[in-house]
Amino acid sequence: MTIIDIAIIVGMHVVGLAMLLSLWRLLRGPTAPDRILALDTLYISAIAQLIMFGMLLDTEVYFEAALIIAMLGFVGTVVLSKYVVRRDIVE
Repeated sequence: MTIIDIAIIVGMHVVGLAMLLSLWRLLRGPTAPDRILALDTLYISAIAQLIMFGMLLDTEVYFEAALIIAMLGFVGTVVLSKYVVRRDIVE
């Protein structure tokens, strides 16, 4: 096990803690914008976890999964934000 592997494992633990804190804010958030930001942070943390896991296993499959999550997360955040602001999704 090299130093970079240890750094990746430590980074995965830190990002995992960030995911738990985001999940707590998602469940506990007092307002809808707080919950949307927590969900946005949660999917960004999931992308970071997948990229680090792909680096640890030295495979490209997890990078493609992270790209798909990024695209879907962006669209989801835009739709939820638009709904909170206008109470309507379709213009």
